Amino acid sequence: MKRGSLRNNVYNTKQESNSSRIIRGSIAAEDGTLLAVTNVDGEGNETRTYPYGNVFSHVIGYSSNGRSGLESTSNYDLLESHSSLLSQLQLSDSDSKVQGDTVVVTLDPKLQQAAYNALGSYKGAVVVMEPDTGKVRAMVSKPDFDPNTLSAEWENMVSDENSSALLNRATQGLYPPGSIFKIVTSTAYIRENPDSWQDFSWNCTGTITEGVDSVHCYQSEQHGQETLADAFAHSCNTAYASIGLTIAPDDFRKCSEDFLFNGSLPTNLPYAESVFSLGSDSSAGEKMTTAIGQGNTLVTPLHMALITSAVANGGTMMRPYLVDHIETYDGDIVSENKPSIYKKVLSPEEAQTLNTFMQGTVNYGTGYALAGNGYTAGGKTGSAEYEKDGTTGTHSWFVGFCNAEDPDLVVAVIAEDGGTGSSTAVPIAKQIFDTYYYG
Repeated sequence: MKRGSLRNNVYNTKQESNSSRIIRGSIAAEDGTLLAVTNVDGEGNETRTYPYGNVFSHVIGYSSNGRSGLESTSNYDLLESHSSLLSQLQLSDSDSKVQGDTVVVTLDPKLQQAAYNALGSYKGAVVVMEPDTGKVRAMVSKPDFDPNTLSAEWENMVSDENSSALLNRATQGLYPPGSIFKIVTSTAYIRENPDSWQDFSWNCTGTITEGVDSVHCYQSEQHGQETLADAFAHSCNTAYASIGLTIAPDDFRKCSEDFLFNGSLPTNLPYAESVFSLGSDSSAGEKMTTAIGQGNTLVTPLHMALITSAVANGGTMMRPYLVDHIETYDGDIVSENKPSIYKKVLSPEEAQTLNTFMQGTVNYGTGYALAGNGYTAGGKTGSAEYEKDGTTGTHSWFVGFCNAEDPDLVVAVIAEDGGTGSSTAVPIAKQIFDTYYYG
């Protein structure tokens, strides 16, 4: 990892010297679909072209006006050539530049397009991963930009204080998680009560009050008598607020940090660190709101995809990766990336319990729109309230997986100001799952 970051560092002058003799290599999907290519006209002028325009803009990135995305992290490989020595000598003799290597990525154009279309006009992000390998199959962020016209639009974009089109919300967007954080809260509660958590029982009347602080279920809905699984499926805020009052803050923080809050993520893309903040002197209100994913907790969509992948993968978090392999322009393999374990974050028993809870969300809870579609699924919805500049709103979240018994894909969806998770984020996830199974 360190070697790769050093090679692609902007201060590595070898990269720029290579550009004088090597045509920047292509970025392609595994099926050969070109996502970035350098076209050369009859006079030797080079133009970097992005056939999908806005669709891959943040994850593929750009190579004009600086670099971003894979254009940045794979810069060294794109400006290297491992074609045969003979062909390089022949080109050198004719005063022609050598074609750089091709970076072949894990992204699936069909799933990327589906995620892009499903997110529609919402600001937000979608991350799609294979939980058992760590392959990132789609990564979408909106608002976006067209890398083909970026140079012409650059000054207007960077001078507009209200524009955030260059921000990759999938990795750099920090959001209150809302109820999707109940995955972490449930884990913390189970760890504190290993022999009795199954006895949890709560009678939801729509509101819980502790001292001067109150927490309400959505629209003060009364869920009645619930087990922990029921409270998870129904996304019962009062049940989880009561749990937050019982978990020792230090234990809660440790559990969240086991899930990589307040720490680094295993990716070489620029990202924001997720935040969990709860101390031993926290008030009852802070404990209750933290347990339901509000308070000061912040998380990125990529991070939630990693957490969900660990649940789907029996407790093992795989290292996410975007580059499958590097090959010469004529198809010879230069190097390959293989799936690798990053960290065990859950015991197999904990992961199975959470998987079952998440299936309940789909089978009879807030994710019911994913039921009966020809594949099984599990997930967790979230309606994350926020306040900014005196205005309030609700972000729509969903994290989950398809083929629940042996998950094929994990998705994390955030639609800014989308309202409830069930109304906006779940249908977005459904379009992605449907595309995966039915095209």
